[in-house]
Amino acid sequence: MVKKEIPSHIYEIPFWKDSLLVAGIDEVGRGALAGPVLACAIILPIGSINDIGCIDSKLLSVKEREKIAEILKERALSYSFGIINHHEIDKINIRKATLKAMCMALKGLSIDPYHALIDGNYFEHPTIPYTTIVKGDYHCYSIAAASILAKVERDKIMVEIDKHVDSLYYFATNKGYGTLAHRNALQDLGATPYHRNTFLSRIL
Repeated sequence: MVKKEIPSHIYEIPFWKDSLLVAGIDEVGRGALAGPVLACAIILPIGSINDIGCIDSKLLSVKEREKIAEILKERALSYSFGIINHHEIDKINIRKATLKAMCMALKGLSIDPYHALIDGNYFEHPTIPYTTIVKGDYHCYSIAAASILAKVERDKIMVEIDKHVDSLYYFATNKGYGTLAHRNALQDLGATPYHRNTFLSRIL
C-alpha cells in the first residue's frame, strides 16, 4: 500500500518568510495516447496550511480529488491552466508541448509570482526564477495542489471526448492512457481523431 505522505511547505517557506509569492506548477497527460497535455499553475496564500489532505493527485480517489480541487480554487490567490491539444503534440513533440503548457499556465496567472516550483527535472522560463523538483507533487504542497487541479480539469476534458468516440476506447475511465482495453480498441478500430499519432507506432 502506498503511504499517503503529506507534502510539506519546505520549498515555499524561504520565500514566504520574505512575503514573496510562489507558484506551484504540474502537468498531467504527458504519457497518454490520446487527448491534450494540461498544466496547472497555482499561487496559494502565504503561510497556507495543508489541512485538506492535499497530496499527489495519483494517490487520491476521484471524489477526493474533486472535493479538494474545489477548496483549492476557493483558497488560491490565482490559478490557471495551459492546454496543448493532440495535434500540436504531434507537431512539436511531447517534451516541447509540456513545457509550452506549463509556460501558458504560468502566464495565465492574474498575479506574477516571485518564484515558480516545477514538478520534474526540466523547465525553461525567460523571466521568472524557478526550481525543478523531482516527484514534486509528492514533496511540495504547491505542486501537489497544481497536480490535483490539473488532473481534475483534464479528466473532465477526456470524459467529454469519450462522448464522441466508440465506447470501446473507454476514455471516460482510462483518460486516454494505454490500458489493455484501449490498446485492443486501437488494434480493432484504429485511431480516433483525438489520438496522438506519434504515440501509436508500436501499437498500430
